[in-house]
Amino acid sequence: MRVFVTGATGWVGSAVIKELVTAGHEVLGLCRADDKEVALKAAGAEVHRGSLGDLDSLRRGAAQADGVIHTAFNPDFARMAENGAQEQRAIEAIGAVLAGSSRPFVVTSGVALLAPGCVATEETPLPLITPFPRNPEAATATLAMQGVRATVVRLPPSVHGHGDHGFIPRVISLARARSVSPYVGGGLNRWPAVHRLDAARVYRLAVEAGAEGGPFHAVADEGVPFKQIAEVIGRRLNVPVVSQSPEEAEVHFGWFGMFTGLDCPASSKTTRSQLGWAPQQPGLIADLDHPAYFAQ
Repeated sequence: MRVFVTGATGWVGSAVIKELVTAGHEVLGLCRADDKEVALKAAGAEVHRGSLGDLDSLRRGAAQADGVIHTAFNPDFARMAENGAQEQRAIEAIGAVLAGSSRPFVVTSGVALLAPGCVATEETPLPLITPFPRNPEAATATLAMQGVRATVVRLPPSVHGHGDHGFIPRVISLARARSVSPYVGGGLNRWPAVHRLDAARVYRLAVEAGAEGGPFHAVADEGVPFKQIAEVIGRRLNVPVVSQSPEEAEVHFGWFGMFTGLDCPASSKTTRSQLGWAPQQPGLIADLDHPAYFAQ
């Protein structure tokens, strides 16, 4: 297949590029910066200049492909409403190009807000109202109802691996800066997780399956108690590991505090069965307990 990938130089997208190329697919990667072109070409992908906000570039990329994988998103929380609206327009623009064909479209979503306190499954619908003005899953479902072969891959809060610059590194940075590694209450709230290379394989299998089925859960660890995460960080940084109230955690973590207290376990049983997928990389705790995560 010839696959157009948005977010091609990002944390997840770059792993998807590698996975697709290794499997023998041709890849067209969306890129907006000269320095990123070098990395894309080195990974074996063809460069397509453009951006998530340039709808014409997205249409041209989709028109050249046998399938599309969308992993791009601007994670600036100060502009979440604007970025969510931009992503919806991007999904709609790509979907319009794929309409009337059998070309698959795989879009990135998440599991964190599906069913707080319960184990979310692939059958768990996205809540009608969420705290975030970002809803790629709803846009994708609309396309599917219009006949586009579209589905989503739901990612957990932690997509880990050496070189990670997401949630876990932020927790580490705050623990280092404030000389304490906290968890909220009893620290029993659970974070699902997946290694980025395992997640990339879910995307490949989903697009190869023609986006049939889904949603798919790229989840390896169903739910790691946050206290375990805090304990590894405390030991590695040699700082105290302490319980904090939600109010104290809000002071320590700032805007990020709402995530650290989330209890959002998720299963990938159906995904494993449908796609024949099984995680092969280290789990979150084993991966975190490595000097690479703590190099400044």
